[in-house]
Amino acid sequence: MANALAPIYFYIPEKDWPTEALPNAAEHYWQWQNATQGVYRSGKYNWTLQTYLNLQEHGFPSQLVNRLPLEGIVVAHRDFFPFDLQPSANVLLVCIQADRPEHPYAQVHIVQNPQDRKLGQLGDFWKSYYMPYWPQPGLIPRDSTRGDRFENAAYFGIRYNLAPELKDPTWQKQLQAIGLNWQVIKPENWNDYSNVDVVIGVRSFEYQGNYLWKPPSKLVNAWHAGVPAILGHESAFKAQRQSDLDYLEATSPNDILRALEQLRDNVELRHAIVKNGFWRAQTTHPSKLAKTWCKFLTEIATPAYEHWVSTPKWGQQMFLQRRYLEIKANGVRRRLKSFISTLPENGNWN
Repeated sequence: MANALAPIYFYIPEKDWPTEALPNAAEHYWQWQNATQGVYRSGKYNWTLQTYLNLQEHGFPSQLVNRLPLEGIVVAHRDFFPFDLQPSANVLLVCIQADRPEHPYAQVHIVQNPQDRKLGQLGDFWKSYYMPYWPQPGLIPRDSTRGDRFENAAYFGIRYNLAPELKDPTWQKQLQAIGLNWQVIKPENWNDYSNVDVVIGVRSFEYQGNYLWKPPSKLVNAWHAGVPAILGHESAFKAQRQSDLDYLEATSPNDILRALEQLRDNVELRHAIVKNGFWRAQTTHPSKLAKTWCKFLTEIATPAYEHWVSTPKWGQQMFLQRRYLEIKANGVRRRLKSFISTLPENGNWN
């Protein structure tokens, strides 16, 4: 592995720096993430701190800092970069956008969905690259001693993001009627699939968008856990799909019920899905993703840094000014689109 040609930093601002000791290895990350009386900290640490820890174990030279360095490549979650932060002449900001808006001044963005629209933009003005999200740290797979039992269906995620129909009390009764228990897993237990027989993950049955800013984590984690998944119509899931064994898709509550009955009654299908999932999980093993990060930082971020520091000061200022104007223009376009959507279709204001 070639060494990076520039100092590389992972940045957590001093105001967000935890008061307790940080984990010293990726295997301890999940325990640390939930150490504050069982309260889930934030996804911004998952991307920044967890990435740093995995690269450390891979032997990649980088530092974790709580103050912006005077030079080098600075990698951080969007929440750690203030809106008005502008890179100096010797700093390249690599913004992990996650499901946030882009940063107005970061020269490079990392997105978590391979279908993100910025990946298709031409030119170098918005340099964006897809990076797979880490699988659930500290994951406890389904207990093999459960055998062919099919009793427990679960949703892993923030309850707010669950389709309203699946939060209604009647949904739990519908599952009970076909012999299944229903549970929305608490954040501190997102790593525990030991008693789960099927994962259900649908954000909405009504929204026609593709959630281009969301990662395929529910699918990837189900693969690693050895559990079949029934998922909604989302671009990230579709981008990963290579066969019908990857997951079952549902566009209505009735679709989910039919898929559950199919899995309940077809043990061979469940076995095939689980076997396929373990095979697919190899592509997102942390050691493999660490190598992907190393390649990105050496072959993409480092040349971008060298290009930035060699750009004349007037060129750097022009880049930042264009970025500022583009963000403002996007805001105007969004507000105008929102306003137009409120106008009466027939043009009658009375």
